[in-house]
Amino acid sequence: MAKSGEGWLDETRSAYLYRVMAEVEGGSPRSKLFLELAREAEGQAAIWAKNAGLASVPAFASLLRRYGPRKLRGILAAMKVRGLSIYSHAAPGHPAPTSVEEVGKRHRSFGAGGNLRAAVFGINDGLVSNLSLILGVAGASSNTGFILLSGIAGLLAGAFSMAAGEYVSVRSQREMYEYQIGLEQAELDEYPDEEAEELALIYAARGMSVTDAHDLAQRTIANPELALDTLAREELGLNPEDLGSPRGAALSSFFSFGVGALVPLAPFMFARGDGALVAAVALTGVALFGTGATISLFTGRSAVRDGLRMLAIGGGAGAVTYFLGTLLGVSLA
Repeated sequence: MAKSGEGWLDETRSAYLYRVMAEVEGGSPRSKLFLELAREAEGQAAIWAKNAGLASVPAFASLLRRYGPRKLRGILAAMKVRGLSIYSHAAPGHPAPTSVEEVGKRHRSFGAGGNLRAAVFGINDGLVSNLSLILGVAGASSNTGFILLSGIAGLLAGAFSMAAGEYVSVRSQREMYEYQIGLEQAELDEYPDEEAEELALIYAARGMSVTDAHDLAQRTIANPELALDTLAREELGLNPEDLGSPRGAALSSFFSFGVGALVPLAPFMFARGDGALVAAVALTGVALFGTGATISLFTGRSAVRDGLRMLAIGGGAGAVTYFLGTLLGVSLA
């Protein structure tokens, strides 16, 4: 009973939002797709209908009208609105997948890239935050021991904070995705023909002929493993193979931040006074430029430009904190 009510509620809510999305996309082929999906969702709601109440979604509908489906794609996926894969960058009419391996092929390269990107930004956070902390303390005091202790505290506090935040974020996201995929499995078991019809609509909207779209959808639904994988990707816009590991994300964030934060701290472990401070600034400057240049791999921009921009941002943050630390040191003297 509970599952039926939950399924009815999801389908009714989805149908309402499909019609809003069709309104936003008015006159385009996407509008037709969402109207068809709305009718399918209403039909599926009738199958689930037992004893359940209607959820209220007008507030979100107003956001949808204002910002459009593309910008709210993540929230729509969480609300189990299907067909979001048409907002991907894939060109309409790309060859449709016919196996689990083909379905996942174009997604896998982004998993490794995402991990590398997270590591690069983690290192950058460690560089900027600990350099700023160390320069702020150095501006207020010339005591190397005090600077070193502050830098170590900043490294540990930042690394643990990053790890905890990343764990909670990825864990919550994974649970949401697993819940959505679980609902898709329940619907696939309950009404496979209707799911095949929805999938055919999506294929047709992406450039396939209606006949080919229906044939491919029927063959896909006939294979339970392929069916769930494809529905998750094409209807929900999710990649079941790339839901993310909370522990892995936490460890990656912890160590990447720690590596970055260690760079401005290291000179104070081996030297004292102005020499250590100059070395810290120089090493961090080189690391910031290198991090910015690496980020250019993901942005497609000039490595020199991104490197100099990151150097300017980190240098500016460090200069401000050093100046504030100097003022604080003078006022406390």
